Amino acid sequence: MSYKFFKNLSLFGAILALCVVVLGAYVRLSDAGLGCPDWPGCYGTLTVPQSEAAIQQAQALHPDSPIETAKAWKEMAHRYLAGTLGIVVLAIFVLGWRNKNQLKVTPRLTTALLIIIVFQALLGMWTVTMLLKPVIVSAHLIGGLTTLGLLTWIAHRHTVNHQQHVPLSPVLKIMVRGAILVLLAQVLLGGWTSTNYAALACTDFPTCHGRWMPEMDFNDAFHLVRELGQSAHGGNLTLNALTAIQWTHRVGALVIFIYIAALVFFLFKVSTLRKIALILFILLLTQVAIGIANLILQLPLVLAVSHNLGAALLVITIVVLNSKITEHQNEHSKT
Repeated sequence: MSYKFFKNLSLFGAILALCVVVLGAYVRLSDAGLGCPDWPGCYGTLTVPQSEAAIQQAQALHPDSPIETAKAWKEMAHRYLAGTLGIVVLAIFVLGWRNKNQLKVTPRLTTALLIIIVFQALLGMWTVTMLLKPVIVSAHLIGGLTTLGLLTWIAHRHTVNHQQHVPLSPVLKIMVRGAILVLLAQVLLGGWTSTNYAALACTDFPTCHGRWMPEMDFNDAFHLVRELGQSAHGGNLTLNALTAIQWTHRVGALVIFIYIAALVFFLFKVSTLRKIALILFILLLTQVAIGIANLILQLPLVLAVSHNLGAALLVITIVVLNSKITEHQNEHSKT
């Protein structure tokens, strides 16, 4: 019974993690990341202050942070959902070790998942206490997608029937594995672009400021230890630095498009992988189209959030693809 519950819970956890990632993107992109100036509560309570007395008490505790109820509720909704995910991950950890002889993954994976979710909570706290420092917010984004990827892997290994072995060439296997690394690199660039508010550093396409190689400052652009909007020396982050961030993200998008398009081409030659290859290609085209539309339409919120959703769906698809070829390679190994 507990093993069956583990399977269902891992699938629920993957779906919940996707919701947390998308809601987190919505909170960040709607400038509600500091809707509550403290953590884990909001103005000293576990909910948003509503009554006049509660608001007065909250303002006394945080006189420099005027209450914006709408933003505060967005932030707390994300925290409630993330907290629920933390409880789910804890349950997966306990059930995983209790049923370790029945698992189709190593139970150490559930331990890694629990460690990541705890670190995610710390990053969430530091995001608030360190006032949206780009490196912290970017790490929080990567941690969320890593959690999603691990939960997807666990869920797929336990909820999908194993298939017969299908031989894949060594090159194709390496390409499928490498897709995770390529996507991770692009997610890092996208997260860095978003957390530095560089998405509209140049709004023309395919050129940037009318040039293929605009003036750029890479030193400040990718200096990790600095405050939001500031250079490494404490001055304002220049347009050239913001341009370098966005231009690099564009180059990364081109690289990942070529890589995944080539991967899809070769996957279509494997009959059992054609469906997931088609899904991967559709997601890739959609993600590129949304990225371009964000530039042309000046980053409307719905498209900006959709771009984050697209990245999460790509993570899910590539993790499932890797799980599939692992099943093909060794149906009984605990990977």
